[in-house]
Amino acid sequence: MNRRGKTFQAAFSPVILLLIFTAVLTVSGLAGSDGRLQLDMPGLVLKDVPFSIDVTVLNEVGVWDHNYTGRVEFRGISSGERDPGSPVFLDLENGKGTLAKVVVDTTGYREVTAETGDFSASMRVRGIPGILSILPPLLAILLALVYREVVIALVAGTWLGATFLFDYNILGGFYRVMDYFVVNAVTDPNKAQIIIFSLMFGGLVGIITRNGGARGIANLITRFASTPRRGQVSCVATSFFLFFDDYANVLVRGNLLRPITDRLRISREKLAFFVDVGAATVASTFFISTWIGYEVGLIDQGLKIIGSEQNAYTVFLQTIPFMFYPITALILAFIIAISGRDFGPMWEAERRAREEGKPLRDGAEPATDLAEGGELDADVPARWINGALPVLSILAVGIFGLYLTGTRALEAEGAAGYSLGEIVGAADSYKALLWASLTGCVVAMLLSVTQGILSVKVAIEAWVKGLKSMVLAMIILILAWSIGSVTEELHTAEYLVQILREVLSPYWLPSLTFIVAALVAFSTGTSWATMAILMPLVIPLSHTLGVDLGLPPAENHHLMLGVISSVLSGAVFGDHCSPISDTTILSSMASACDHIDHVRTQLPYALLAAVGGVLIGDIPTAYGFSPWISLALSTSVMLLVVMVFGKKVPAYHPGPEILGEGGEDSGSTGSR
Repeated sequence: MNRRGKTFQAAFSPVILLLIFTAVLTVSGLAGSDGRLQLDMPGLVLKDVPFSIDVTVLNEVGVWDHNYTGRVEFRGISSGERDPGSPVFLDLENGKGTLAKVVVDTTGYREVTAETGDFSASMRVRGIPGILSILPPLLAILLALVYREVVIALVAGTWLGATFLFDYNILGGFYRVMDYFVVNAVTDPNKAQIIIFSLMFGGLVGIITRNGGARGIANLITRFASTPRRGQVSCVATSFFLFFDDYANVLVRGNLLRPITDRLRISREKLAFFVDVGAATVASTFFISTWIGYEVGLIDQGLKIIGSEQNAYTVFLQTIPFMFYPITALILAFIIAISGRDFGPMWEAERRAREEGKPLRDGAEPATDLAEGGELDADVPARWINGALPVLSILAVGIFGLYLTGTRALEAEGAAGYSLGEIVGAADSYKALLWASLTGCVVAMLLSVTQGILSVKVAIEAWVKGLKSMVLAMIILILAWSIGSVTEELHTAEYLVQILREVLSPYWLPSLTFIVAALVAFSTGTSWATMAILMPLVIPLSHTLGVDLGLPPAENHHLMLGVISSVLSGAVFGDHCSPISDTTILSSMASACDHIDHVRTQLPYALLAAVGGVLIGDIPTAYGFSPWISLALSTSVMLLVVMVFGKKVPAYHPGPEILGEGGEDSGSTGSR
């Protein structure tokens, strides 16, 4: 399963894009105002689920009357005590107020009226059963689980929600998916910038893969790999130098390192584990990658649902210490590499490779080697500078853009002095990322053309190919924004809060979110769709549960960071363990490892990192524990488990033709 969708879905991409730009139906929301009294309330509400009504009194010229004082009487709603026949009152002191926690106790259309003095207003409000609000995301999840077709699942979920929103009109709901939800998603300026940045970064990856730059970076690191221990450490370390994309990470490292690890008698299972564990874990947590636009876009969607004006990119950066599984999985990989110990089926694979010189078990069916299309052509010079300079230019321009836009925004507000955190918080991260991605593409093209590695035509072709690799991901992202808007308009989070507030403590939400995300990602094989489905639900759920419990804003924000990170971490964990995951399959293919052997040997390590992340990370930090201390404790526990339950891998001393200047592997002697 592709994290951005299966190949089958790609066939629908032109159709979906065509529908986006050819849909012509329009829709308008409900609003209420009569003369001097103005009401602002949802046009659709859920039966017996509280909502709010904002009231404003206008003066003769149609602006807010600050001096008005009086009582507003409402009919057609209830204060929550199921007495719709009795009026509800709101006292206004300065011409404006909010009537909170009112409900309607019937479904269908009803008139809500308000009167104060000589002013009156009315609205026609539609009530629907609350259970309907959770059916669209539930349908999307079920279809993704059963058919593993992410695009179809998201379209179906959005269509069902649109049908509920627009008077149960099945055909009209189908068209509203495109002309209302999708169009609103792609016309939002911030979301458009995220789409452009992600496409540009995909183009950059296409160029530096084609010009040998990515392979050159990996080559530079693997000069260190002269012994089994050093070879394993290099396998993990190279993941950080190819942080910008998990696909490039897997394909380049697997194909490059396989001949080296074979000579060092490191099993293909171990190579596949190192290749897999260093891909999505790094790309999902690094502050510049092909994942960043997608993740920030989903976070931004959730923040808008709760009415937060926080910078989504800043919130993402704050969640990084809470991403326990990706971080602990990488730490565990280093522990395994450095200690020379393994446990479970991986130890058997390593013992076979060391003692028998068999990187693969007898009877294994290695996946096809994925070095195709000339992208890893040995004739192309592998110069690390051609990959490093574009990436470094992105980092430099991105940081400069954050600083420039942040300081300008603070200066415009009249701030005299400001900290680095304030600069980043006030920065226009979307603009900075656009500048950075454009710069990286230009630098990569110039390096390729001026050195004669690629012609202008070929460089542009590589860039376009990189863009194309992101198209389906962007379709999924747009549909994710759409179903997020559906859940917002259907008040899904409010309904979940209504039924869960008595049975679910918000402190358990991060760990529960991790488990749900892991199950969905494991079953579908896609981390991106998992994030798309869950993020618009859990952010408002976490926020509202915290407010309902009376948590201080800082504590509620801390809890929300844990929930956001749990979606990202759980999705990566489920993706790692799933035999139908794209990166799992690519790791087997690039490492030429039997796919089932890779899944079987990797699973115990992934489970160890996940269980430690939940028990030592998600649960304690939800109660205010420092994530940094949790990471330190998780590292200590994993080290203890490896040292106690892991066995020393049998010794292997490479010959001079392998050792070179590296010396012997002093850390791999004897067996336990």
